Amino acid sequence: MHHLLLIEDEPGIARFLRQGLEEEAYTVDVADTGTAGLAQALAGTHDLLLIDWMLPGLTGLEVCRQLRAQHIPTPVIFLTAKDTVQDTIAGLQAGANDYIKKPFHFEELLERIRVQLRPPANEVAECYSVGSIVLNVTTHQVHKNGEEIALTQKEFALLEYLLRHKDKVCRRQSIIENVWDIHFEYNTGVIDVYINSLRKKLKISKEEDYLQTIRGIGYIARDGR
Repeated sequence: MHHLLLIEDEPGIARFLRQGLEEEAYTVDVADTGTAGLAQALAGTHDLLLIDWMLPGLTGLEVCRQLRAQHIPTPVIFLTAKDTVQDTIAGLQAGANDYIKKPFHFEELLERIRVQLRPPANEVAECYSVGSIVLNVTTHQVHKNGEEIALTQKEFALLEYLLRHKDKVCRRQSIIENVWDIHFEYNTGVIDVYINSLRKKLKISKEEDYLQTIRGIGYIARDGR
C-alpha cells in the first residue's frame, strides 16, 4: 500500500483529495503549511508527495528545493493554478517530477500518480500466488490461468494482503487496519462484501476455495482444502 503526503492549505480540496485517494487504497497524510509539509517529507517515509504551489510558511517551490538539496528523492507532483511555461520550467528545475494544473480531473491525477509510482523496467517483479491466481505487485496486475482480471484498487489491496499472508489466518480486525487503514471500532462487514466480489471476479469455484472463511475469525488464502 503506497503512502502519500498531500501538502495543501485549502481544507475543502485537501478533504476531497484525501477521501478519493484513500478510496483508491492509498494511505494519505496531510499538511496544511509548507513548513509542516517539509518537516513530514524530510522523514522520508512517503512514496510520493503532492504539493500545492502557493502555501503559507514556505511555498511549494521552496519545499521542493529544500527536499532536493537534502537529497530526498521522493517523487513530487505539483498541484497549481499556475500554467505559464516559465512556471512549469521553474517547478521542474526545483526538482518536481510532474505538474498538474488546477482544476483537474481526479482520474488524471490518479494516472499521474501511477506513472510516478511505476517501478523501473529492469526491476524484478514482486509476485504472490494461490492456486491458479497470480498477483503481480510490481505491475499491479492479477491473472488467473493466464487471463488478466480487472480489480478495483481496494480489491487488489485486499487480495494482496491475503496472499502476502498465504496459509495464515488473517483476522478481521487486522484486515480492516491494514487494508482500510482504520484503527478504531468499525463494522468489518465491508470485508465480506469485498471477499464475495473477489470470488466472483476471480471465478473461484467451491472446489478451488482459494479464499476461505474462518468463521468468527477472518479469512485465509491457500491452495484449496
